Amino acid sequence: GVPAKGSAELNLIWGAMAILTLAVMAWSGSQFFTGAWSAAKHRSANMNTLIAVGISAAWLYSTVALLFPGVFPEERLRDVFYDVVAVVTALVVLGAAMEIRARARTSEALKKLIGLQAKTARVIRDGTEIEIPTGDVMEGDVVVVRPGEKIPVDGIVVSGASAVDESMVTGEPIPIEKTEDSTVIGSTINKTGSFRFRATRVGRDTMLAQIIQMVRDAQGSKAPIQRTVDMVAGYFAPAVMIIAIVTFMAWFTFGPAPSLVYAVITAVTVLVIACPCALGLATPTSLMVGIGKGAEHGILIKSGDALETAHKIDTVVLDKTGTVTQGKPVLTDVVTTIGFTEDDVLFLAAAAEIGSEHPLGEAIVAGARNRGIKTNEPEIFEAVPGHGITAVVDGRRVALGNLAFMEDQDVEARAVEGTLARLSDEGKTAMVIGVDGELAGVVAVADTVKEDSVAAIERMHELGLEVVMLTGDNQRTADAIGRQVGIDRVLAEVLPQDKANQIKLLQAE
Repeated sequence: GVPAKGSAELNLIWGAMAILTLAVMAWSGSQFFTGAWSAAKHRSANMNTLIAVGISAAWLYSTVALLFPGVFPEERLRDVFYDVVAVVTALVVLGAAMEIRARARTSEALKKLIGLQAKTARVIRDGTEIEIPTGDVMEGDVVVVRPGEKIPVDGIVVSGASAVDESMVTGEPIPIEKTEDSTVIGSTINKTGSFRFRATRVGRDTMLAQIIQMVRDAQGSKAPIQRTVDMVAGYFAPAVMIIAIVTFMAWFTFGPAPSLVYAVITAVTVLVIACPCALGLATPTSLMVGIGKGAEHGILIKSGDALETAHKIDTVVLDKTGTVTQGKPVLTDVVTTIGFTEDDVLFLAAAAEIGSEHPLGEAIVAGARNRGIKTNEPEIFEAVPGHGITAVVDGRRVALGNLAFMEDQDVEARAVEGTLARLSDEGKTAMVIGVDGELAGVVAVADTVKEDSVAAIERMHELGLEVVMLTGDNQRTADAIGRQVGIDRVLAEVLPQDKANQIKLLQAE
C-alpha cells in the first residue's frame, strides 16, 4: 500500500524528490531565476518572476514539511509539492522548446545564407596578389576574381569583363554582364571572364550581411500576444505578491493558532496557484501549430507577429523567379532567315555553345537535344564577355551574340531588329546568330511561367486579394511575366535589402 505519513519509507521517497527537483530547478529552471533577477534589477517583474517565486515557494514548503514535521499543527497540512515544481518547470521549458522547433526552418534558411559567403579572397597588396580570409578584406582593396569563383565582397569593377550570376540577390537566372565601373555584389558567382574590382563594402556592410541581419531580426521578434503576456505578467506578478503578503498578514493576525504556520501555508498556496505554467505553454504551442501547418504547405512564417496578423491580409506579394516562373531559362523561339532552317540554326548555335557554362548557352544546348538534334564539339571556341561567342563548327564560322557583337563580326543584322524588340517585350532574351558572315536567324530563351501560376493567381483574385509581383529582375521582363499570369501590379529592379521597405510602403497604402 501507500506509505504512511511520517514513515521512514515515505520520508526517503520525499528526500529523493527534494534532491531531484532541486537539480531540476538548478538546471532546467535556472533561466527563470536569471530572468527574475534581471527584472528585479530594473525594479520590474515578469512571468519569470512568477515562475521562480512559485516553484521556490513550493520547494521550500515541501522541504520544511520533510525536515521539520513538528512545525505543522495538523497532519493533513504536512504535505509536499515537489511534483508541482517538476511539472511547472517541465511545461514551461517544453513550451520554449516547441517555440524553438517552430523557428527551426528560419534557422535553416539563415545557415544557407551564411553558407553563401566566400571563405577567401585574392587581393593586390604592395603589387603582389595574395589570398586572405574574406573577413580581412578592407575597403579600397583591389580584389581579383576568376571564372567560377564567388565574389567575396561588394565593389566596383576597375578592369576586365565577365558575366555574373546574381540570382541569389535578384532572382534573375540569367547572368548579368559586368564591365568597367559596373557594381558587383559579394557572394554572387563569376561565370565567364576574369576581372578586378575595388572593394566598397566589406564585413557587416555587404549586401549579404545585411540580408542575414534582417533574417536574424525576424527570428528575434515577438508576436503581439507574447508581448501582451509579458505586459500582463508585469502587473500580475506584483499583484500576486501583494495578495500573498496580505494573505499572510490576515492569517497571522486573525487566524487560529499557530497563526504563523497557517499564514505561511496560505501565502505559499497563493504563490503556487498563481504560477503561470499555462501562459508559458499556451502561447508557444499556438505559434508552433500555426507555423507548423504553414510549413506543411510550403509557407514559411518568419515571426509570430506575421502569423497573428495573417487574417488581415488583403494583398499577396510574390517573387518572380522560382515562384511565378520555373526559375531556369529554356529555349522558347528559333527565328530563321532565308536559306536557313530552324534545325540548321539550332544545330550551329548549340554546337557553338556546347562547352559553355552560361545558362543561356545551356538552355540552347538543352533545347536542341529536346528536339533530337545531335551536336558536335566546335573546332574553335572563343567567348567575348558581355557581347557573345565565336566558334568554328564543321568548318563554318559561327557568331552568336547581341546586335553590337554582330557589327563587330561584320554581320548585317538590322533585318531582325523588329524581331528582337518583340521578343524583348515578351520578357525573353534574344541572341542573333551569324554564319560565315551572313545573318542566319535569332534564338531566344526565357524563364517560363509555371503551369499552375495562372490558376493560383486567379484563385487569389477570387478571394478578393490584390496580387503584386516584387522582383529584382528588369522592368520589361517582369512586366511581360505579369501580363502572362494576370498579376495586378509589378514592382521590378528591387534589391533584397529594399524589398522590406517596399512591403512597408504597400502596408501603408
